[in-house]
Amino acid sequence: MITFTTNVGDIEIELDFENAPLSAKNFLRYCEEGFYDYTIFHRTIKGFMIQGGGMTAKMKEKPAHAPIRNEADNGLKNTLGTLAMARTDEPHSATSEFFINVADNDFLDHTGRSADGWGYAVFGKVTAGMEVVKKIARAKTTTVAGYDDVPVATITIEKVVINLSSV
Repeated sequence: MITFTTNVGDIEIELDFENAPLSAKNFLRYCEEGFYDYTIFHRTIKGFMIQGGGMTAKMKEKPAHAPIRNEADNGLKNTLGTLAMARTDEPHSATSEFFINVADNDFLDHTGRSADGWGYAVFGKVTAGMEVVKKIARAKTTTVAGYDDVPVATITIEKVVINLSSV
């Protein structure tokens, strides 16, 4: 239902409104607003995940909407190809940033309602373009402006296309 056109290829995403309504609606809102256009995948870790949705190519954080409630208790798991909300140490701090799992990362799943147990809310999955995701995850990285695991060659989300017939 959503296509990210990046400078290394397209990634098609399906959102799970049934099991993660707050997170899916939040993500769609940012897509509809054009927020993700010309943001970058600013953190990539081979065998783990790729993260984007909040930084410009100059590593400047874009202003986001208010945080949403963490839906990691929805039963969805952080498995290969799923999208989840990125957040700080505060469980209910997710705004615009997301990550795509490039492995099964069960240690990110919800285990309880404590600060350590909340986990990371899965709200969608990649339906096409996993080869692009894996290519991004293999990118050579460096440290930039205090951020680790930043791709040396900038990987940009150039455009987001929403297929309204499937939303």
